[in-house]
Amino acid sequence: MQARGLLSNLLAAVDIRLLVLTGIFCFLCVIYTLVRPRKQDVLSKFRLRSRDSHARTPPRSLTPQPEKKVPNNSAVSVEQLGTSFPPNGQEALESLAEKLPFEQRRKLMGYKVDESVWTQNLVPLTADYRSCEDNLYTPTGLSVGQIRALGSFPDYAELSGVPLPQPYAEFDISKAIPRPYRPFRWAYHQTMSLTKLEPDWWLELASTYKETIAQRKLLYAQHGESVLQWLPGSELACKELMEMCLQFLAARYPQYFRLSGDKKTFINLILGEEQDLRAKHPLLIILDNIPEDFAVMMRDPDSGYYFFRAGVICSALGWNLGSKIGLRLNEIHEPIPDYKEKMQFSMDRFFSKMPTIRPIQRGSWGLEVDTPLYMPPGDPHEMHRLSQSPDLTIERCHLRVDWQTLRRLPLSGAIVFNFKGLFTPVQEFRDEPYIPSLILKVVREGKKSIMEYKNTWHTEHVILPALEAYEKEQVENGMIPKDWEVHTLDDSPWYPGWKEKWHKQQGF
Repeated sequence: MQARGLLSNLLAAVDIRLLVLTGIFCFLCVIYTLVRPRKQDVLSKFRLRSRDSHARTPPRSLTPQPEKKVPNNSAVSVEQLGTSFPPNGQEALESLAEKLPFEQRRKLMGYKVDESVWTQNLVPLTADYRSCEDNLYTPTGLSVGQIRALGSFPDYAELSGVPLPQPYAEFDISKAIPRPYRPFRWAYHQTMSLTKLEPDWWLELASTYKETIAQRKLLYAQHGESVLQWLPGSELACKELMEMCLQFLAARYPQYFRLSGDKKTFINLILGEEQDLRAKHPLLIILDNIPEDFAVMMRDPDSGYYFFRAGVICSALGWNLGSKIGLRLNEIHEPIPDYKEKMQFSMDRFFSKMPTIRPIQRGSWGLEVDTPLYMPPGDPHEMHRLSQSPDLTIERCHLRVDWQTLRRLPLSGAIVFNFKGLFTPVQEFRDEPYIPSLILKVVREGKKSIMEYKNTWHTEHVILPALEAYEKEQVENGMIPKDWEVHTLDDSPWYPGWKEKWHKQQGF
């Protein structure tokens, strides 16, 4: 009996130890599961930070780089696009509702969204949302009833997931110049070359603000619907875009722009104007206050394709808004070399699913005589492109950069192209490391069809010798290595030391 009791006690002790060990093992598994992702996050952040090197000589990586993923440009069917939508906006709407007054929150959340049927009940492409039933939906899954309940100037940062900009307290409109975008790449291929949008820099102002606004308003007075136009069904997208622009200005430049307490008046202290936001179409409000261009692309519920439905574009060369309005995305880009072969279908896919939280940016460039902002087909300035004038001087030669952003609007689901035409005298490149070498490489060795589309030939007899002299000078002064192998700069579109030069030019 004693032996049996001793054996029982021993087995009980073993059972307890097994239970304890099992518990410890489970606890360690949980800890490992929790810690491992954090470890990976920390390593990921470390790797991301390590890319922000500001070394004056952009290094060539000594280790093999992973092969870049090639965009899928295989044909996409109407059936595929018709069932492709961006991420649903209901979660963001619920998060915003928690911060609203009770009565508005009650109205907003009183609309029950049936996720199984909302994609079959979309607002028609040409329908004004103000005359639609409450139970119709936009491509981001929000009902017309919910949009009505939100009212004017909702918190677009919360709805889109893109934060408002930080106030730019040291900004002085009398001295401000645009950042020096230099979007040169080598090896140069025709791709979209997209990067993440910097929320603080969606819209930029410069010391030429008053003159630019006046120039754009004059262009509209002269050319009308060739530079500003809206088609039926774009009412919500235009209102939403205008409100997002004004919210941005008031947040970024509070010393110059304000919204009245009732959100019905916009105060522009640079122009000395107070504007009733109900008195004009939203695109006209944009024309009066924003020195940048916008093209509103909207999803056709029947096909899933995106069409150009509204915009204000005052800085087009060789085309104008009137010649593109109403066209499908691929039709707009038809003249661009390699677009159909390399980008058309991948861009259709990208548009179909682009989330509001991931706006992007890119740049295109050309070399121009003087600073032509608006040059529609047949404009007299086009004559400069037909010959290499022996009288052309380097002082008249400029880099033109069209810096572009692309973002989805959270309420309407429209996608907005935004761009600004910026001119820089070629002589500025003399003290900008690597820039002369990059331009020389691209112009001389870039794909023929792409360079013909850029139409740089009429300036090359003056610009190329100047760039050669700048490159030689940079090598002699030790600004760049003599044997530097031309490639896209690590911090593209920026060159080493750009910020110091930019600040100095503004008197910082």
